[in-house]
Amino acid sequence: MTRESAVRIAVVLPELLGTYGDGGNGIVLEHRLRWRGIDVERIECADAATIPDTADLYLLGGGEDRPQTLAARELRASGAINRAHARGAVIFAVCAGYQIVGESFPGAEGVEAGLGLLDVTTTVGAGPRAVGELLIEPDPTLDLPLVSGFENHQGVTALGRDARPLGRVIEGVGNGAELATRSEGRSASRSEGARADRIVATYAHGPVLARNPELADWLLAMIVGSLDPLDHDIVAATAELRRDRLAATRSRSTRAG
Repeated sequence: MTRESAVRIAVVLPELLGTYGDGGNGIVLEHRLRWRGIDVERIECADAATIPDTADLYLLGGGEDRPQTLAARELRASGAINRAHARGAVIFAVCAGYQIVGESFPGAEGVEAGLGLLDVTTTVGAGPRAVGELLIEPDPTLDLPLVSGFENHQGVTALGRDARPLGRVIEGVGNGAELATRSEGRSASRSEGARADRIVATYAHGPVLARNPELADWLLAMIVGSLDPLDHDIVAATAELRRDRLAATRSRSTRAG
């Protein structure tokens, strides 16, 4: 697929939404395009006024309660991401970003409105904070291998009728337990992340796209079409690291079971 212009990747408010190195997701996507000879422009949007509504892909990362609340208010006032999605842009959101693109979440001063792009609602979980390795079996229709990351959140995210899980939790907490869905007839436990039209969200840090290159390419394929496999020395090193993380997480899961 030939493009007449560079792929534009917007890293949204990295000072507020860059916890646990989530800004690295933008670097991963940029390099995976460059290694294939595809022109790309990565835009670091330090404040809402600099967020273009013409990018192809928007990345939102994690953040603590106060920065998350500030980010949500800036993004609601700007409207750039909502306009961009309406015209076809892809959104990938992690942790606090996941909650922000939803309907509402527990902010620093009470319940805070999200961007309303994803039919999910987040509340404060009654149990212990979810901290540790996260292993996800993606929905079979996505044709993706296991997704590895780590989570650190107190939120319980309920999926509405217009959102589907990214996958099923093998190790970790993910969306939370009893309140994992509002839809009748859908399993209320062990789901992770959410997705809808051109929006993918997860609680997995890592950065998750460094740990899971197939997920990175799956996102890019929404924009540029099918991608050829990469032959690069860093790709081999990443594959080895991925195997190590998967083996370690599976070992813990087996012992726990």
